[in-house]
Amino acid sequence: MTNTDAEGRLVLADALAYAAKELDPDVLVDVATLTGAVRISLGQRTGGLFSTDDALAEHLLDSGIASGEPVWRLPLVDDYEERVDSRIADADNAGGPPGAITAALFLRPFTGSLPWAHLDIAGVGDSPGDSFEWSAGPTGFGARLLLHWLELRKPLAGVGGTRRR
Repeated sequence: MTNTDAEGRLVLADALAYAAKELDPDVLVDVATLTGAVRISLGQRTGGLFSTDDALAEHLLDSGIASGEPVWRLPLVDDYEERVDSRIADADNAGGPPGAITAALFLRPFTGSLPWAHLDIAGVGDSPGDSFEWSAGPTGFGARLLLHWLELRKPLAGVGGTRRR
């Protein structure tokens, strides 16, 4: 661990690995205030989305718009994967810039071969003031998006077909 401020990634990685191995899910979707970098990139009104599966990403993008919790898909750029390599550990939880991408790349191996999506809500998890349906403070961002997605007639339609690794 090279950044003690990124210790939550270790806990999330453990949770993803446990879920993938022990719970036999069809997909993995996690929501976390993973990086300040996503806040710099997308501000405080749009969450970040990373996904290894195009259909899953589309479902979540559409659900974000429909629920009033928009997300923007960011790439899992394999060229940056070496930044999470470590000489002394299995991986470096803080691979440096681009911070949101390297954080997601750190998590990806813990999801096994499952379709996976990560919502980085660091920018939208807290509202600086009253605005529309949000009041100042914690927003609960992601809950409405996920509920909308799960209420779809076929929330897993096409999932598992096209994957970006």
